[in-house]
Amino acid sequence: MKIGKHDLTKDIMIVAEIGNNHEGSVSRAEEMIGLAHEAGAHAVKFQTFKTERYISTRDPARFSRLKRFELSESDFIRLHATANRIGILFLSTPFDMDSARFLSTLVPAFKIASGDNNHKPLLETVAAFGKPILLSTGLADLADIRRSRAIVERVWKEKGIQQQVAALHCVASYPVPIEEANLGAIGQLRESLGGIVGYSDHCLGIEAAVTAAALGARVIEKHFTFDKTYSDFRDHALSANPAEFAEMVRRIRDVQSMIGEPNKRIQPCEAANALPMRRSIAVRRNVPRGSLIELKDLDWIRPGTGIPPGEEFRVVGKRTNCDLMAGEIIDVNAVEVGRD
Repeated sequence: MKIGKHDLTKDIMIVAEIGNNHEGSVSRAEEMIGLAHEAGAHAVKFQTFKTERYISTRDPARFSRLKRFELSESDFIRLHATANRIGILFLSTPFDMDSARFLSTLVPAFKIASGDNNHKPLLETVAAFGKPILLSTGLADLADIRRSRAIVERVWKEKGIQQQVAALHCVASYPVPIEEANLGAIGQLRESLGGIVGYSDHCLGIEAAVTAAALGARVIEKHFTFDKTYSDFRDHALSANPAEFAEMVRRIRDVQSMIGEPNKRIQPCEAANALPMRRSIAVRRNVPRGSLIELKDLDWIRPGTGIPPGEEFRVVGKRTNCDLMAGEIIDVNAVEVGRD
C-alpha cells in the first residue's frame, strides 16, 4: 500500500496530527508543518470541515470554538503548497461531503475519523475518489470495522477501482488511559482484516506509539503541537511537542530496525560466532590408540571445529588410530573408518 510515494510495506509512515492545534491561524499552521518536518514526520494531517455541516448550533460553545478554528479552502491550498515546498505529505480528514470533494485534489489518501467510521454517505463519497483510505477504528468493534470497509469496497468494485483500506487501531477518548489503550487489537486487525494496519494515538506520552510500531502498526499518527500548554483546547495537552515527537520518531525507527524482516536467518553479526560457540565431539578420558570408542567416552565441547553433535555414529564403535587425550576434539582422521 502506498500513500503518495511512501510504501507502507517497506517503511512505517509517521503522521503528525496537527488537527486544529493551529486554532484557526493559517500562519501558525504553516509554522507547525515546518516543525513537524524537522521532527521527522513523513506527513502532516489537518481537519477540514464546514462547522455548520459538522456541529449542531444547539451546542453553542462547541460550535463557536470550531467555527473559530475553521480554515478556508484557500487556507488549505496554501498549507498544501507549504507542505509540498518543504517536502512532507499533506493529509486532512474531511468531516463533510463538500470538504471531501475539495480535498480530493489535494490529498494522496483520505483519513476517516473514528466518529465517522459508520458515516455511510461520507464513506461512499470518499471511496468514489479511488484513493487509499486510512480508517480510524475508535468506537467500533471488529464487526463494525468490517461493515465500514465493505461500504468502501462495494463502491470500489462498482467503479472498477483497485485500492486498499488501512485500519488504524484507535481508542476515541482524549486522553486514553494507558490501561485502555488495548494495543493488542493491532494484531487482531492485521490477522482478521489482512493488509496494512496502523495506530492513531490519543495516549499521553509517546510510549503507546512506539509500542504500536513494535506490534506491527505501519502507520503511526500522533497529535502534534508547538506548545502543550498553549491554551485550554484539550488536544494540546495530549499532543507531542516537537522534542517529544522527534524522540518518538527516533524510537520508532529503532524499533523498525530491530524488527527487521520476517525471515529467520543467520545475521551477519553472528556468523563469526558459529565456530567459537558451536560444539565438537571430544573424548572425556584418555583413549589409547587402537581402543574401541563407546558413547560413554564422549563429551561435546567448544569450538565447533571438529565433528558436530548428531554425528556420533562416525566415531562410536570405531577404533582410534592415535592416542587421544582427555578433552581432545576428535579429528575425522583420528578413527579408522570401517574397522570394528
